Amino acid sequence: MIKATKKWLTMKISSGLLIPFMVWFIINCVSLFDANSSQITFFLSNTPNKIIFCLFILLAFIFFTLTITEVFEDYIRDIKFKNAANRILVLFSIVMTLLLVIFLIKI
Repeated sequence: MIKATKKWLTMKISSGLLIPFMVWFIINCVSLFDANSSQITFFLSNTPNKIIFCLFILLAFIFFTLTITEVFEDYIRDIKFKNAANRILVLFSIVMTLLLVIFLIKI
């Protein structure tokens, strides 16, 4: 399969998978809107909620990275600058995803 086709297919699958996670997040975010810190900590310390939230974060950063990479491909003409921007973006996404998951696991 062509690299661009794999990228396009991964982007479409990740965006489709993000829809139920966004619904879950919005419903729970509304229910936690007036919660105090102990209720939020209890919610985030619940194992199923941790797993779902970690998957949501992972999918969101995959989608974010692929989408911004496409913007770089379309609008940056210099190959060296484009490659550097893509590498920095991927590094940022990996580091941020790992940090968020680690902090979420420690709750």
